[in-house]
Amino acid sequence: MPDNIPSPQVASHGVLLEVKKARQAWRMDSGTDLVVLDDVDITLHEGEIVGLLGRSGSGKSTLLRIVCGLLHPTSGDVIWRDKKLAGPADGIAMVFQSFALFPWLTVQENVELGLEALLVPKEERTERAEAAIALIGLGGYESAYPKELSGGMRQRVGLARALVVHPDLLLMDEPFSALDVLTAETLRTDLIDLWVERKLPIKSVLMVTHNIEEAVLMCDRILVFASNPGRVASELRVPFAHPRNRLDPAFRQMVDDIYAVMTRRTPVHRPATGAALGTPLHPVSTNILSGLLETLAGPPYDGRADLPPLAASLQLELDDLFPISEALQLLRFAEVEEGDIRLTQAGRDYVLADMDSRKSQFADALKVNVPLIAAIRQVLDERWNHRASAVRFLDELEDHMSPIYADNTLKTAISWGRFAELYSYDDEADQFFLDEEESDEDAAE
Repeated sequence: MPDNIPSPQVASHGVLLEVKKARQAWRMDSGTDLVVLDDVDITLHEGEIVGLLGRSGSGKSTLLRIVCGLLHPTSGDVIWRDKKLAGPADGIAMVFQSFALFPWLTVQENVELGLEALLVPKEERTERAEAAIALIGLGGYESAYPKELSGGMRQRVGLARALVVHPDLLLMDEPFSALDVLTAETLRTDLIDLWVERKLPIKSVLMVTHNIEEAVLMCDRILVFASNPGRVASELRVPFAHPRNRLDPAFRQMVDDIYAVMTRRTPVHRPATGAALGTPLHPVSTNILSGLLETLAGPPYDGRADLPPLAASLQLELDDLFPISEALQLLRFAEVEEGDIRLTQAGRDYVLADMDSRKSQFADALKVNVPLIAAIRQVLDERWNHRASAVRFLDELEDHMSPIYADNTLKTAISWGRFAELYSYDDEADQFFLDEEESDEDAAE
């Protein structure tokens, strides 16, 4: 699959936007920097749809906010219309995942908001809003309120509100992820039809997605983001003309290839004990982990599966499947590489074990491969009362990661440790503790 090749559709068009060496970092309480984006270069041409594809936390949405001028990068530049961007940009509009409509305003009033901010006269506002509403298929709903609309209809209002200002660049931040499958598919198809027919008053689209099929279905180019920190790991051209057929073997092969790119050389971070708490944990339940192990061990997979058909059979999105598979890899119950997941011998042994044996095997895997959990247990063993405040560990986690990641990591450590019976947790006191049985087992060892 060719990399770094501009789409033939845009080869003759000018550059609309450039992001040069963008870096975004946040200063932590410990004095260290949490780097969200690092050394990101993007060039966007007129006449193309470009997708930013990657896992949650790879900085895609942060980059979108940098592009529209809502966030100034720590270093690097955004060149918009041949000038450095220093604030919110004219000619750029955004469609959000959460609709972001004002519930007390009608469809017409929500769509007119952007024009009102631009001091467009009332008569012109009304005409342009009505045209935008009709364009996206909501004619006749001008007087309706958001609560009277379905999720798909509300997202169409958000799209109309972005289009009514006639932006050169339309930014879309996972615009279909909050919709059901059929509604999302209908809206994608309608949007692409309008784009191909040149009915949209825009020159280019930059969209964030975590859905590989969505990216291949809609985009001319796909920028695959790596994580920690976020950066462009690969740039891929989509060579298919619209409309695209998901069942076409070439389409399916490209989806497979992108899965391989996103799982290639996936690092399993195993830091030294002193830096152990800097390892984020995905909030995946032990039931889900066990379920995937059992699925992989049974027919038709027999211990090895190709991720795209596995995701399809389990009805999982990218952001669901990758955290599960990476958690299994962290525990060394599975290996993930080149778009495949394979059970290790430890994973096979786990599937064959009874519940008590599973808990014991899980505990052993946690103590060896998850330093945070090992550290919690060590502190509890050393304390005279075998208790420790969760805040102690949360503060240390926040020295290495964002508060959201730290909170998710701690919650995962609580859940996994409880299942493995390495410790218990007092929700009211926010404390880890060892009960008498756990303390007796430790003394026996």
